[in-house]
Formats: sequence, structure tokens, C-alpha cells
Amino acid sequence: MQSTDVSESPLIAILAGEDSGDQLGADLIVALRLRYPQARFVGIGGARMQREGFESWYDIRELSLFGFSEVISHLPRLLRLRRSLVARLLQARPAVVIGIDAPDFNLGVEQRLKQAGLRTVHYVSPSVWAWREKRTEKIGRSAHRVLCLFPMEPPIYAKHGIDARFVGHPLADRFALVADRVGARDLLQLPQQAPVLAVLPGSRLSEVNRLGQIFLQAASRVAAALPGLRIVVPAANPRVHARLQELLATTPASESAPRLLDGQAHEAMLAADVVLLASGTATLEAMLAKRPMVVGYRVSPTSYRIARALKMLKTDVYSLPNILARAGGLGNGLLVPELMQDDCTAGNLATATLDLFKDSERRGAIVAAFEQLHRDLRSGVDGHAGNRAAAAIAELIDDHEQAGG
Repeated sequence: MQSTDVSESPLIAILAGEDSGDQLGADLIVALRLRYPQARFVGIGGARMQREGFESWYDIRELSLFGFSEVISHLPRLLRLRRSLVARLLQARPAVVIGIDAPDFNLGVEQRLKQAGLRTVHYVSPSVWAWREKRTEKIGRSAHRVLCLFPMEPPIYAKHGIDARFVGHPLADRFALVADRVGARDLLQLPQQAPVLAVLPGSRLSEVNRLGQIFLQAASRVAAALPGLRIVVPAANPRVHARLQELLATTPASESAPRLLDGQAHEAMLAADVVLLASGTATLEAMLAKRPMVVGYRVSPTSYRIARALKMLKTDVYSLPNILARAGGLGNGLLVPELMQDDCTAGNLATATLDLFKDSERRGAIVAAFEQLHRDLRSGVDGHAGNRAAAAIAELIDDHEQAGG
């Protein structure tokens, strides 16, 4: 059995992929440190985690990949990284290993470590409600416990006898239940009475290369049909900002010309009447901002062909607001317009966006539904999502200590 000193100052490994995982990891470190003030945190993490005292063994950008073709092209390097990481963790023997998202990488690591007797947690369930529910069996072989962000996920795991906990979504804690559009417009120096469109064609450079021109062309069409429209385009990072600047270089200066922002995505959403955005986590953010939206997306042709050929998709809706609305009993129709792959054209996006601007009654109904979904992401659990996740992890650490390590 490990000594009392070790249990009071455990070694905790966290493996985070991408920027969203870095934020979750930072929140988790803060919450776990309240329970274990002398804990040491190691693994893979980004700048936010490192600011909380995390020791990153590898660069988080090593895991920031998206899509089949991107992963395949980097596979040899990822396999070398995984072997090195597993060996290092087996030598260190942390009290618990927490894989945050990045399932294609983390689940393999977690499975090796669980087989070797280490306690493992997977934080952020893969989209088992949309893609290959049978993956739950692999997740169960990899993790002693799964921490879920959405309330419809634990029942799916329960069918397979897997311990899964709904800890709430951290974004639901960061957005107010009642959105402050006036304050957001003042902050961005936008007129209170003008129609405002926020355009977010993705947070990755690959997404902006694929979608940026289409989205900006759609916004231009909306502006031509809607006098006085103001358009704001928040850039997720400097590389995306530079690329959007290139795409906007030939746009004539005018009141309705898109205005490029450094970050400020949440403020742009809150200020908008309608949001035009790429499918992904940003759709959840727009929902929590209570903003009607139009969602578009295209994946690489290779990724799309593989997904279709393998019949991997088990849902006919793609955006998180539509998925949550269906799971929450708010109807089987599309709460949010979705234009995917070949349907994702400037003309289609502009038409759907204008339809929302012209129908205030529909926008009001969407806002009411979004308020209910926001409450659902907070209900049934108390406190901050990071604290709830830390409590579920601490149970495993403490139970393992009491059982003799």
C-alpha cells in the first residue's frame, strides 16, 4: 500500500489534445489541487495547463489533428509518441491517468495502462450517439470511468455496463442563462438597432481554407439583401486571422464589409442576431449564447468517402443543438438549419441565413428552446463542471489508495 504522503500528494497524469482539452485540463488541475494541494501533474498539455503548474512532457500540438486523412499521414509519428508516452507512464506509475478527448490517441494509451494496473479515466465521451456506438466497448476496456459532458451519454454506456458520469459541460457554466446582447454590442462598438451577422468558418486553418471563402461569399449575399447589416468575423488564432485577412483583402471598404476580430468569438455571438458557423463546438457556444444559427460544413473528400463507405454515421443530424434538442424531447425536426458537404454552398447558406433574419417569430422560438437546453446542461448536478469532474476522479484515486494501491 502506498504511504499516506503519496496519497496526499499524488502524481496525476493528464493527456490533453487540442485547445479545448487544454482548457478542460486547466480547470481540472485547479479543482484537483483543492483536494490534493501537493499533487504533481504531468503528461501532455498546453499553455493554460502549464500556467497551473502542469509539467508537459510533449507538445500538445502533436495531437492537434482532424479527419482520417490527416491522422493517417501522421500515423508513424503518433505511434512513436504513444509508445514513448506509455513507457514513461508505466515507469512513473501515477495515481490516475486522465485522457481528455483525442480518443483516437488516448484510448489506446489508456487501454495499455489499464491492462498494466493503472487507474484510467476518459474525460469527454466520443460522440457515441452519432458515430459507432460499439466504440463504447473499447472505451470500457480503456477507462475505469468515463466523464460525460452531455446528459444523454451515460445511459448509452450503462447499456454496456460501463461506469459513466454526467459532469456537465464547462461551457454551460461560462455563459449566462440570459444573454446580454446590449453589452456585447457596446463592447464591440456595434449599433444597437442594426442587424448583425457573426460569421465563424472554423477554428482550424484547414477548416478556414475549406470553408472561409464560401462563408464570406454567403455573408456578402446576405448583406446585399439586408440594408444596414453589420458583419463580424472573429478569428480563433493568429494563423486563422492571417488567412481570413487574405480572403477579405479584395472586399471594398463599406459599412457592411466584414469586420475581422482578434478572438472575441463569444462576444461576436452575443452581439449577433444570427450566427453563420461551421459545425463543431462553436455551435454549442452559439446555442449557449441563445443565438439562432445556420450551420455548414465540409470535410475533406477522402474523410467523407471513408465515412460513407464504412457507414459510420448513425444519425441524420450533425450539429450539437439539433442533437441535444432531439435527445431532450424538443422534437425530431431541425431546430438549426444544417447544410453539409455538397449542400454547403454560398447560395444555400445565404438563403437559410436570410430566412432567419426575416422571421422574428422563428428566432424567438429558437431562443426559448436554447434556454431550455442550457438549463439541461446544468441540471441534476451542483457546482462547476471542473469540480464535478474532479470529484469523480478523486473517488477513483481514494478508492484505489484504500484498496492498497
